[in-house]
Amino acid sequence: MNIGLTGGIACGKSTVAAMFVRRGAALIDADRIAREVVLPGSPALGLVAERFGPGILQPDGSLNRKALGDIVFRDAAARKELEAILHPRIRALMRERMHRAELETPDKLVVVDVPLLFESKLEAMFEETVLVYIPQELQLVRLRDRDGLTAEEAESRIASQMPIDEKRALAGTIIDNSGTLEETDRQVNEFCKRKGME
Repeated sequence: MNIGLTGGIACGKSTVAAMFVRRGAALIDADRIAREVVLPGSPALGLVAERFGPGILQPDGSLNRKALGDIVFRDAAARKELEAILHPRIRALMRERMHRAELETPDKLVVVDVPLLFESKLEAMFEETVLVYIPQELQLVRLRDRDGLTAEEAESRIASQMPIDEKRALAGTIIDNSGTLEETDRQVNEFCKRKGME
């Protein structure tokens, strides 16, 4: 079985993904794939630099994520252009890795961590969607604390995604991560039990 694991920025997807992995799940990380497709010398990075200018490159030719983020988090049209370059490549690699994981370990849960699952309309790729949820006020606090952002920067990043409560309405399963780690872990455990994957 495969699941699409998602949530808003700073909701704790990585924490929950690690809980699934501890229970034997195979993990495919869309963010890691997104970093792979823009490695120095990759066709995608060339297209991104062509569109957004050489200022989005570090002196060593790698992507300057902060410079690119400063552009796309403030400009929805620019973000759409970036997504048009990167998303098809990311999806193709995700599908390939999901297929390989299902062939190599057919008895394991395959968890695909996809931050923008609902925004990208990828629900059909998965047997079930699981949302890691925290209320937006807590999301703002955690994002500011985690990344050292100003309130305005944190609000801008959260606003660039679908509101967490809209995602909640679309998800097949909700894992509420606003309490303790033990409470979150218990919910992951219950999910695995329901799916016969203890």
